[in-house]
Amino acid sequence: MEKQLYNVGKIINTHGIKGEVKVHRVTDFDERFEPGQLLYWVNDKQEKPKPLVIRTHRVHKGFDLVSFEEHPSINDVEPYKNGMLMVSEEEQEELDDHEFYFHEIIGCKVFLESGAELGEVKEILTPGANDVWVVKRKQQSDVLLPYIEPVVKEVDTERKAIIIDPIEGLLD
Repeated sequence: MEKQLYNVGKIINTHGIKGEVKVHRVTDFDERFEPGQLLYWVNDKQEKPKPLVIRTHRVHKGFDLVSFEEHPSINDVEPYKNGMLMVSEEEQEELDDHEFYFHEIIGCKVFLESGAELGEVKEILTPGANDVWVVKRKQQSDVLLPYIEPVVKEVDTERKAIIIDPIEGLLD
């Protein structure tokens, strides 16, 4: 059986000539990019994920710059551009209460406390202090739902259901 993999970043370009790649991170866990960490590279054309071990990591201008063991030059990493870096399910950390992985939230149906369905979470934005869940509605514009206590009342990842109490002006 194929092991489940979860996205931790996208390789958006190479950096320099010594095998570094520029990664747009989509994880809160810094340790994903520590030297020695095993990640899997996946793209939409490749059938089998390619294992890569982090050799070096540094942050530069808001991006993670990563190099991999046995990939000392730009020529070794050039084919990885636009691919995703993934972590296996066993590598996932236990989260605290009220913390969720993106894959647990995306696809959840969002309901008002009255029971009326608002829509489905299609994306998560991480602009700053709190995440913003993008909720796709039928025949209406998307709603940007801040993940804050006064708004999000209940998250049930088993049932893929979220109950909210929208603050004034949120649904306009």
